[in-house]
Amino acid sequence: MGEILRRFVFPKYRGKIVFGTLCKAVEVVFDLITPAIVASMIDAGVANRDAGHVVRMCVALVVLALVGFCFTLVCQKMAAVVSQGSGTDIRHDLYAKVNQLAPADLDRMGTPSLVTRLTNDVNQVQVTVALGIRLIIRWPILAVGSMVCAMLIDARLGLVFLVCTPAIAAVFWIVMSKSVPLFGKLQARLDEVSLVTRENLSGVRVVRAFRQEGREGARFHGAVDAQTRTAIAIGKLSSLLNPATLLVMDLGVVAILWMGGVRVDVGDLTQGEVIAFVNYMTQTLVSIVYVANLVITINRGTASAARIMEVLDCDPQISDEGAVEIPLGHGTLTSGVALALDHVGFTYDGAARPAVDGVTLRLGAGGALGIIGGTGSGKSSLANLILRLYDATEGEVRVFGHDVREYPLTQLRELVSAVPQQASLVSGTIRSNLCWRDGRAGDDELWRALALAQAADFVGATDGGLDATVEAGGRNFSGGQRQRLTIARALVGRPRIVVLDDAASALDFRTDATLRQSLRSLRSELTCVIVSQRVSSVMSCDQILVLDHGHMAGLGSHAELMRSCPIYREICLSQLRPEEVCA
Repeated sequence: MGEILRRFVFPKYRGKIVFGTLCKAVEVVFDLITPAIVASMIDAGVANRDAGHVVRMCVALVVLALVGFCFTLVCQKMAAVVSQGSGTDIRHDLYAKVNQLAPADLDRMGTPSLVTRLTNDVNQVQVTVALGIRLIIRWPILAVGSMVCAMLIDARLGLVFLVCTPAIAAVFWIVMSKSVPLFGKLQARLDEVSLVTRENLSGVRVVRAFRQEGREGARFHGAVDAQTRTAIAIGKLSSLLNPATLLVMDLGVVAILWMGGVRVDVGDLTQGEVIAFVNYMTQTLVSIVYVANLVITINRGTASAARIMEVLDCDPQISDEGAVEIPLGHGTLTSGVALALDHVGFTYDGAARPAVDGVTLRLGAGGALGIIGGTGSGKSSLANLILRLYDATEGEVRVFGHDVREYPLTQLRELVSAVPQQASLVSGTIRSNLCWRDGRAGDDELWRALALAQAADFVGATDGGLDATVEAGGRNFSGGQRQRLTIARALVGRPRIVVLDDAASALDFRTDATLRQSLRSLRSELTCVIVSQRVSSVMSCDQILVLDHGHMAGLGSHAELMRSCPIYREICLSQLRPEEVCA
């Protein structure tokens, strides 16, 4: 929690924090004066039947209450500004950090956990900051001030404080030592609930298609029950605080009344002083109770802050720190080697074997490379290395003669565009989705990209055209339409290399063939890497890389591989007729 305060709260909101706590301190001073006024009302007013004094003291109490209320409102305002402002700053930086993380970092932390940290954990930190400003000054000062005022009334009765305070502290320590470790576990349980919920909502059609509502409902209830059991365990421990501390406080009040009554009889104390002593005793012990509850909130906030800082302090596995833009001449971009893989290997964290192992090839600018292989052969992993979503653990991936790790990520993304395996659109319009690569692209550029992606016809027929609405995930379009829109998005901004990772899987064969033909028309300015399980999508490429469990099983043209690569020949014959294979 300390790091959160140093980074997000104190630098920007120090003045408001000081002002708010000073206002709260003034309110506490008024609270400390109140028992003394009540004592004066009893001893000088009621005892002497002086109604005027009683009225004056009542007016003083009302004035103190109103002024204290005004100071409280100011403190509440400062607490709200600081907590909401710092929470917004934390959430902004946390979201920005998440967008900097590499896929490997996201895999390690998990999407549901990151969502929980952005929402629930930040909210918990906001609550802690707000309560800290409002209460962390009030209750300690009130407790200490009440003890001092009580001791000034009578030191002998103050012995009751010396007994009650350690007793309450002992109760507090026992409960806290057992409940604090459970707060981190509670947040982990909440992550699990978020994971199950997200999986069920995103896969609701699959769940219903396989009639697994009951099974998934049981999973959800199991996760919720686990989280509930942890919350109940914390609640049971926390529920001991108030009864135990109130019991100690009530016993202390009884002791004060008994001892004070004896002192009043012998004339050592007045009735008003006993009442004031009881009020100070109550204020002290109630303050300790509130401090205990505040510490519970602080512990929860600390657990949430640690989870937030884990993300903020994470060093992304993919970074371009220190990289400078590489000047590339026109000849390099049009006639040089566009893509070179030199004994490239890659192993996922914790994996038993490499996903890609020893891949070497060269692809000239304007060429087309097809990557084919069975499921799990490493096709998408290799495509991710070209895009530098992951860094190769062995060898080098070079784009236009330079290792991809030498490029600033912005320049690399301008050179290399991608169409992911799963078509992904965001809510907005067709125009806003197409302009991701180049926010300044004009209509002519957008329609050109749509025409190349075989999407111009259906976009033109849509109400609104480029400004037609896109719902979340593009669910108001078919699978094939979503794929064509993502292909068009990748072509906006005129990239030099485009990687299509099984990007035509939802397209019919005719549209797929027309798409490949339109991409071939850009050979003078575009190098294509086509990842596919369809032989028809790659057989016309200049080079075809055949992968088998991450290893190169073959590299060459279609005709060469038919002669030299049994795996490729088997794939071809399983998908095409013999006359098509030889065509």
